[in-house]
Amino acid sequence: MMMSALETNFGQTPSQTVGPYFAYGLTATQYGYDFDQPFDSAVALDGATGERIRLEGRVIDGDGNPIFDAMIEISQPDGDGRYPQSVEEAQQRGFRGFGRCGTGTDAQKRFVFHTVKPGAEAPGEAPHINVIVTMRGLLLHAFTRIYFSDEAEANAADAVLQSVPAQRRKTLVAERSEQGGAVVYRFDIHMQGPDETAFFDV
Repeated sequence: MMMSALETNFGQTPSQTVGPYFAYGLTATQYGYDFDQPFDSAVALDGATGERIRLEGRVIDGDGNPIFDAMIEISQPDGDGRYPQSVEEAQQRGFRGFGRCGTGTDAQKRFVFHTVKPGAEAPGEAPHINVIVTMRGLLLHAFTRIYFSDEAEANAADAVLQSVPAQRRKTLVAERSEQGGAVVYRFDIHMQGPDETAFFDV
């Protein structure tokens, strides 16, 4: 297929290639672009209700390699199980309820969120964080959840987690540790392979 003179001079247009374009479109500040963005990796600010945690992990491809150009979006309630209902409320409570982070600026190709451990949204539900994965070559974003290793009793009663085949539930559980006095939950997202994360049809 012959390329036009315009394509030769200016390269491929967005209609001819698959992004990702989120580095400057959705996570601009993280990648050093001087654009405003409403959300970043700081989900909990001063005054947020709940135990302060750092959520970190990598997005892993089918060959076991970390993906450097993925973007993770998370949404969650605060420690009381409440989402902010408006921008004003989010500012007053110091809790945004939503965050975005790319994997391209960290030396270990991680996403890192600063947030609080969520409370249960409703009786019978385990505390969890909702996750959306976007990356190069993924035409439709993928949905998953993060549960917590220190919530075994609540996890056992959670209908959504229990709907996942038993051998795959561990792919949805973040492991807790403490590093320098900070509470850290580690959650790697495997896109393919024997440890593939359980994704949901939403």
